[in-house]
Amino acid sequence: MSKKWIYILLTGLLLFTTAFTVIKIKENYFDYPDYWPVPVYDFKKNPVTKDGFQLGRKLFYDPILSRDSSISCASCHLQATGFTHVDHDLSHGIEGRIGTRNSLALINLAWNESFMWDGGVNHIDMQALQPITNPDEMDSSLLEVVDKLNDIPEYRTLFYQVFNDSIITGQHTLKALSQFTISLNSYNSKYDKYIRKEDHVTFSQQELSGLELFKINCSSCHKEPLFTSTEFKNNGLSIDPTLNDYGRYRVTRDPLDSLKFRVPTLRNIQFTAPYMHDGRFESLREVLDHYTTGMEYSKTLAPELNNKIELTSNQKTDLLVFLKTLSDFEFLYNKKYSFPRTFN
Repeated sequence: MSKKWIYILLTGLLLFTTAFTVIKIKENYFDYPDYWPVPVYDFKKNPVTKDGFQLGRKLFYDPILSRDSSISCASCHLQATGFTHVDHDLSHGIEGRIGTRNSLALINLAWNESFMWDGGVNHIDMQALQPITNPDEMDSSLLEVVDKLNDIPEYRTLFYQVFNDSIITGQHTLKALSQFTISLNSYNSKYDKYIRKEDHVTFSQQELSGLELFKINCSSCHKEPLFTSTEFKNNGLSIDPTLNDYGRYRVTRDPLDSLKFRVPTLRNIQFTAPYMHDGRFESLREVLDHYTTGMEYSKTLAPELNNKIELTSNQKTDLLVFLKTLSDFEFLYNKKYSFPRTFN
């Protein structure tokens, strides 16, 4: 065999190996890069299957989960904006009701041990209960939802295919929703392809500068590759007197948790405005301004923020340019996650 053909075969084998090892396929519809940490979610208790994923997807987009069948999960979690509520500082509910917090992005949830801004839900299989029963959101009950679902033959057939039981239960409803939301994994941004040395992707000098600034000023809380530590931190926000929200303290009643909120992921951050738990900042530039000149000191302020962050206007621009490399358009426009006109 000529050296030319040996080179071509080796090159092809290398490309195939790289593509094969980038992603781990787990439980059919759940996948993530093989260099990421192992998810904390216990798939043995609720394995993600094609039918389960599709059932959860149908439920996620169905307004039947709300008391008056007017809003669905997707009403506050839009795919094109990272499964969050674009241009709304606080979540909206039935009959035009207004919630008390900004909707969190639903991204890479299998690595979370708790959910919501204050960690008030400790398992994703129970997370959907919060919006379903919240009077300012869906204002329903799990029993009411199950009764409505059992009246629909199509749903009974779908539940039977997934759980081998045509009598729909609350537990199975929540597990189906989890199979969809737990699979909303984002890992194909420009940043990811740059890290994997994939498709000849390179960073501009401005993006490289922004990455370096990120590592110096942001990465202690927004840790790669998930771009969150999944912890709760006080980031120096003042109290909004109309909401009087003390964050994690509402759950633990520990004074040391006062004003602490979940560290959100920065993946797809370009599209998830407004920002913070109460949506007070409309732009990422305002967020950076807060960290350089707007933080309020308190006893529970995150230690990482005790030393003032100093960024010039140009450095802020470089950092913002880098943050745009975290946008995953393959995720934001993947038809697998979109409104299920048909199952595929």
